[in-house]
Amino acid sequence: MDRSTIDYLINDISKLPGLGRRSAQRIALYLLKNKDSSLMPLINTLKESHDKIIECVKCGNVDMINPCNICSNQKRDVYSICIVEDVSDLWTFERIGFYKGLYHVLGGSLSAINGIGTEDLTINKLINRIKTEKTKEVILALSTTMEGQTTSHVLADKLDSLKNLTVSKLAQGIPIGGEVHYLDENTLNTAFQSRKKII
Repeated sequence: MDRSTIDYLINDISKLPGLGRRSAQRIALYLLKNKDSSLMPLINTLKESHDKIIECVKCGNVDMINPCNICSNQKRDVYSICIVEDVSDLWTFERIGFYKGLYHVLGGSLSAINGIGTEDLTINKLINRIKTEKTKEVILALSTTMEGQTTSHVLADKLDSLKNLTVSKLAQGIPIGGEVHYLDENTLNTAFQSRKKII
């Protein structure tokens, strides 16, 4: 393996969230020293993930079936949709297990600095889904960052015109500036159970 190939490996690893150049070097060296026990299984898992894992056409979750297991589960409350920014937020709610409705992944939050506008999120898809599925409640479970709160306000404005729809958001328990997928179970559960109607 020539030096440029090692550099490509380190560069690719360093592009992953939360990893800098030094961490990427350590991971690359570990994988190269343990090709049979770590590198090859990782390669196989990544290839299988690429081939089999897809985005749910309804909610934006990732799964091996489409619609995903959550959207396909007839025991879920089909009249309630919890709106989250990212799949990791959805996974957090599912891990805790107190919410039994459906989800909608926006794909981020509005951010003028990062050039993310309403057309970059799945807001129009959400509104069409609410109308089609006759949703009764929408729960805004977005982060309490400035971007998350801006997104919540924009969503509330857009949903205000829909009839027979209750819109609520997570209440006490979420610190200002907090992101949903970093919260502990008790904090998130308290915020969820204490959600407040905003429309």
